[in-house]
Amino acid sequence: MSTCSVSKGCFVFKPSAKKRRLSDKTAHDFRCTSNDSEDTELRFVTCQSLWNQIKSETEQIQENLNKQLLDNLVSFLSRSHSDFQEKTTEWTCRMKFREIPTAALVLGVNVTDHDLTFRGLSDILQDNITPYVALLEAKDCPGIKNLMQKLMGQLMKCDINVDSLEDEDSVQVSQNRIRCSMPSLISWYDSVTKKTNSETPSKKRNSSSRHWQSPPVVVIFKDMESFTTKVLQDFIVISSQHIHELPLVLIFGIATSPMIIHRLLPHSVSSLLCIELFQSLSCKEHLSTIIDKLCIVEHFYSQPLSVLCCHLADIKKRVYSLSHDQCENIRRLPSFRRYVEKQESGKQIELLTNDSFLKEETEKLLGDLHVYHENYVRILRCLHVFTSSLPKYPLGKQIRELHCACLENRVWETEEYESSLQLARMLNKTDLVTMLQQCVEILMSSSEKEFDRAVEKLKEFLTQFQNLEAEASQEQDVSVSPQKELQKKTDLYHLQKTLLELKESRRSKKLTKFEMLRFEVVDYIDSLVRRYLAPADERALHEIAYFNGAAVLRGHLNAAPRTALHTALNSPHWYLKNQALRCDGGGISNKAPDICIVYKLHLECGRLINLVDWLEAFSTVVMAAEEPNADAASSDQVDDVIHARFIRAVSELELLGFIKPSKQKTDHVARLTWGGC
Repeated sequence: MSTCSVSKGCFVFKPSAKKRRLSDKTAHDFRCTSNDSEDTELRFVTCQSLWNQIKSETEQIQENLNKQLLDNLVSFLSRSHSDFQEKTTEWTCRMKFREIPTAALVLGVNVTDHDLTFRGLSDILQDNITPYVALLEAKDCPGIKNLMQKLMGQLMKCDINVDSLEDEDSVQVSQNRIRCSMPSLISWYDSVTKKTNSETPSKKRNSSSRHWQSPPVVVIFKDMESFTTKVLQDFIVISSQHIHELPLVLIFGIATSPMIIHRLLPHSVSSLLCIELFQSLSCKEHLSTIIDKLCIVEHFYSQPLSVLCCHLADIKKRVYSLSHDQCENIRRLPSFRRYVEKQESGKQIELLTNDSFLKEETEKLLGDLHVYHENYVRILRCLHVFTSSLPKYPLGKQIRELHCACLENRVWETEEYESSLQLARMLNKTDLVTMLQQCVEILMSSSEKEFDRAVEKLKEFLTQFQNLEAEASQEQDVSVSPQKELQKKTDLYHLQKTLLELKESRRSKKLTKFEMLRFEVVDYIDSLVRRYLAPADERALHEIAYFNGAAVLRGHLNAAPRTALHTALNSPHWYLKNQALRCDGGGISNKAPDICIVYKLHLECGRLINLVDWLEAFSTVVMAAEEPNADAASSDQVDDVIHARFIRAVSELELLGFIKPSKQKTDHVARLTWGGC
């Protein structure tokens, strides 16, 4: 915990996870203004319930994303290990050329959590395949000696977990005395595998049910790009010389590109690896769930009536528990005002003056809104089946893009929708039949009887397509084609006449039965869209259940790091929610964080900043609140503290990229940004 050399760096001591406590004021602070405090706790509980539901769905998506990847890795290990066990020709050839089975695991920069993926992989391997799994990081392996120490330390710890606890002390002693080298690792592996094979039959059955016989030693390099070239080369060369004695398998965690292997390793070293590439799947589902979470939090935070955004079974109880003020909030909703204007005069008076009548009507309208949403989702998915495979994706490739287009306006009035219909009218028979089958499955998944007629109609279309195949084989066109007539004409006059006749015949050509049926299918889908995909803002009380603050979400999602940094450093009260830090007229508060003071002072400087002048200005601002007759004996200590604070703030500013050391003058730094952002 020594921090005696402040000038050489910034020391960070993170608190342990056990000491961190969540604030008890979360529900209390879950409000926009003090006037929206009614039912805040209930809104918070509802939001938290939906949040947990989405969280579980996100974890399921993460598990599904990793499942195929991990299954492929396990299959790769199984093939490599079976070759070693059976001493097949392939393994013999690999032994001859000293090739090490290697999996290049490309996770990419968009995977949510690399550590989570590697921990899951390590757990699966240790539970089902081998107890000998080592997870190495570049920061722990600056040299080959450190790498071998870390490797053997983790492997022997695995051995302790597998074996009985009585042998723990002896294993620990042997680890301290053992020399960390590849021959030592091989002799240790031979001893533990022989010990496992010589166990009692009952123990052997228990261990074999989980692990393979003579299990492989798996070494995972979590961040391959961060390892030094020399460390990787030395380890691979040494390991390749002992591959016939030790069933070693390497897994490279790669965040960028597989080409990094060839950049880090020369051909003489990479040729010692038998590499198989594994690519992580797309993370669009994660992006969708993140957007869903942002929408939910923003909606429940900004809309007091979101207390009614709940399951259909809870609506009646919550509606009849509304207070008079909340009823007034309902009457002020624009969609409800439009609904009232369409009613007769007597009902208008009741809705605007009688809270009990309003609650009855609200329950009915919310029930209708739920039915509308259920039907909307089914038809939206059917429309997405047709539009997601069209060229250039006029209505978007993802269903969320189509959903936004349908919510913003009547989608059937847009040019993109007309373009989609034209493209759909040119689909081939195979694609059209497949799409109809998917739509039937979507509509049949609904428990309501709303779409029974639509399902029958779609099945009727499928039957007609099947009948077309039988009819097409019987039809014979005996007429001579115009193209054949063209071959008979040689003079220019007859040639021009035949071309004109061909052009006219194409214009007046009758549609085939398949084309007529295809037009009928597209028109029927169009009728379903016009009936069920009306925008939500045409429904009464849509503000309660639908979030329409797209501009707020764009502010959260569209990254503007320089603008955000400038706002945070120039106006810290904006993020810290502390009005005491606010300074009008371009002043600098001495209560602001040190980095904010240093940042504001650096904005007043030119291209080069004198560190001495900068320190004096910083000291002046910080000492502004100090009493003029403070104890002189402690002035030196205060100066040292201020100096240390200044050095730390300048280092943070350099880390953020606002300044850099200058080669022109040693006591100056160069400013890198201009314009205040």
